[in-house]
Amino acid sequence: MEKPCVAGSRKAKARPKPATKEKRTGDTSSLLSAEEIGELFSRFAAAMPDPRTELDHVNPFTLLVAVVLSAQATDAGVNKATGALFRQADTPEKMAALGEEKVRDAIRTIGLFNTKAKNVVALSKALVENHGGVVPQDRDALESLPGVGRKSANVVLNVAFGEPTIAVDTHIFRVANRTGLAPGKTPLAVELGLERVVPARFALNAHHWLILHGRYVCKARKPECWRCIIVDLCRFAPKTLVEPV
Repeated sequence: MEKPCVAGSRKAKARPKPATKEKRTGDTSSLLSAEEIGELFSRFAAAMPDPRTELDHVNPFTLLVAVVLSAQATDAGVNKATGALFRQADTPEKMAALGEEKVRDAIRTIGLFNTKAKNVVALSKALVENHGGVVPQDRDALESLPGVGRKSANVVLNVAFGEPTIAVDTHIFRVANRTGLAPGKTPLAVELGLERVVPARFALNAHHWLILHGRYVCKARKPECWRCIIVDLCRFAPKTLVEPV
């Protein structure tokens, strides 16, 4: 693998949400054997021993902001905008003081910049008011912040705090299904499937290896199977084993 390899005066009592199908049944299973899965991740580890996120950041807060900005945008595009932004504001306090208008101007080249600027300032204020200006190391607390969903929270937990979480983006979803590693119909199903089958020794870096493999090799339209290091393990067919000329 190559690089980068309300209505009414009285509030109705909220009912607890039912467990998702994936959580109830745990029915996602790998099409690969335990031995094949171990071999797959061993090859990824050999090709890229120390994989890193491609989002530029200097601390957990700037990572969180970068992840929020990366929704429906490329990492490269986000990095172009955040360089100047993070020089002005690398803490929640500074970002909140910068204000929505200036943040919007700084990230104007990123898709959905109006909504993202609003969320970045709002989450900065929430961090100051509710968490003492510190990014919480807790998924529920992270998901309570404006613009932060499960995938974003998992990225922060993995990259900033070293937790073996798996943030299922379009790349991981595609790779997990194509290869047969952890097929599933939803991102949550794939996430839970991967949590079950990824060997513990590879859990911390699995997120990065799968994203980078999907981004640079197992591409959406034309997977480059001819240079894939796990081509013999992958269940995807038909494979493109010869490089187009």
